[in-house]
Amino acid sequence: MARTYDDSMFRDTFEHEYTWLNGFMRNVRRFSKRPAIIDPDTDRSWNYKQLNIEANRLANALKKLGIKKDDVVMGALRNSPEFAFMYTGPRKIGAIFLAANFNLASGEMALLINHNKPKVVVYSANVAKMMEEAAAICLWKPSLFIMADNIEGVDLPKGHVSYEDFVENSSVDEPKIDFRPHIYDEVLRLCTSGTTSLPKFVPVNDINEVLSAHDVIMHYPMNPHDVTLNMTPWFHRGGCHSGGVCPVLYAGAAAVIMRSFRPQTSLDWCSKYKITFMMGAPANLEMLTRAQEKSPRDISSLRGIVTMGAPLSRTDCIRFRTVLTENIFNGYGTTETFWNSFLRPYNLPDGAGSVGGSCTDDEVRVVRLPADRSKAEPDDLVPTDSETEGEIIIHSPAKSTYSYYRNDEMTKEKFYKGWMYTGDTGVWNEDWVVTVKGRKDDMMVVSGENIYPAQIEEAIMENEKVKDCIVTSVPDKVRGQSVCAYVIADDPSLTVKELNEFCAESKMLSKYKRPRYFAIVEKIPLTATGKKQHSKIKAQAKKDLEDGILVRV
Repeated sequence: MARTYDDSMFRDTFEHEYTWLNGFMRNVRRFSKRPAIIDPDTDRSWNYKQLNIEANRLANALKKLGIKKDDVVMGALRNSPEFAFMYTGPRKIGAIFLAANFNLASGEMALLINHNKPKVVVYSANVAKMMEEAAAICLWKPSLFIMADNIEGVDLPKGHVSYEDFVENSSVDEPKIDFRPHIYDEVLRLCTSGTTSLPKFVPVNDINEVLSAHDVIMHYPMNPHDVTLNMTPWFHRGGCHSGGVCPVLYAGAAAVIMRSFRPQTSLDWCSKYKITFMMGAPANLEMLTRAQEKSPRDISSLRGIVTMGAPLSRTDCIRFRTVLTENIFNGYGTTETFWNSFLRPYNLPDGAGSVGGSCTDDEVRVVRLPADRSKAEPDDLVPTDSETEGEIIIHSPAKSTYSYYRNDEMTKEKFYKGWMYTGDTGVWNEDWVVTVKGRKDDMMVVSGENIYPAQIEEAIMENEKVKDCIVTSVPDKVRGQSVCAYVIADDPSLTVKELNEFCAESKMLSKYKRPRYFAIVEKIPLTATGKKQHSKIKAQAKKDLEDGILVRV
């Protein structure tokens, strides 16, 4: 294509040099003595110079093992120093870091290994037994299993090596490479839930990384003097890209490592390390609030708390702002596209319950739901009347590759004409502010009426004795399906009778929407990002009905 100017140098520079790694290396040079990673559990920290040395040691050790460009190295790692090393080091030699969920069962992990064929697997010591079992049953055999982050003193499984031994004699120099990096190179691979035991795998290229980091830097905003604490796992998109290693190390800020969420500890660390941004699911914020109310800490350093995974209620929002910080943010998006709409502090509490308006570089729409379950065109919009439900679709040209690794069928189903079809249903208003209502595949049909669990859950959560709940359905010979609610009590005196009476009196629940079955439980199934797992509870409810565990009202 002809230009009015010579664009050859621009294209060459942009395509080969506008990479996340180059941004990190700029920080190594200009912020060499500033903290990059802080590990309170081991009382260790790494400045940017030291972190780069560890990245080089790992990169050179992998290279010596024979790892080359586009090879996959897998990390089943909790938030840890080694996660930061794995995030940085492999891309220096062109390898792809597969960030896996370390909470998988061994059979699930074996499927993941078989599908992605990693040359090396690095895992946290706390899942050593699971990984040993996965290594035994997987069909694809990685060259090496490496146990890392061994703060528990776990015995090394036979045939595996420790991370320390693996990198012990490795060079700290920048590794020599025989290729030119490109912004379209896959550098990270993430997992998201699938319809089977095998997750979907989301390739993330280098420009996605850079522009995801820019999105965080712009929306928080984040600067080199910030200190972040992500209370969720780094292996998922929200953990990694919202205040995790991606934006932090690109901005020149510092990240405090939290291996598992502890509300009191989070507040203690906020005070000790002068944390400026915290990230977590609404459930994390609820526990933080309780801990701060019980035993107040000095958390005046906080510039904001970013929550994802679920909408905020107005009541919760006001409470969090009163107890924790006035600057509460709420992001909505997917693993495939990062966040795409964002509630800022000035949107709250009035905007609570919605997911806000589109992010600067994104567009979120609500399109109609065809009766035949086909895909609506991107411009086939539902009215902006806050009532008509449709499917939420996302245009995210900066942060998505619009593809899944080795899953053409799902790629075709989810991506169309530059848009991702989320499967979420919602409504929007005249300002194009979107409110999520449920999932297309969570829909229940009771006596011919379509019902979405989120509507019922929202109504039940209005009960002051309820801490959380999840709604699904069970088979019903008369109605086709009957509504079932699993409820976590905030008050031990809560009874099923009370719940039934509360639902009967609710102005937000039509009679056909009221649960016919209840169960008061200790926990409900959630994803790593705090999203309710309706598919999992649906299978459980059928069995619970057969076993007589559910209480009929």
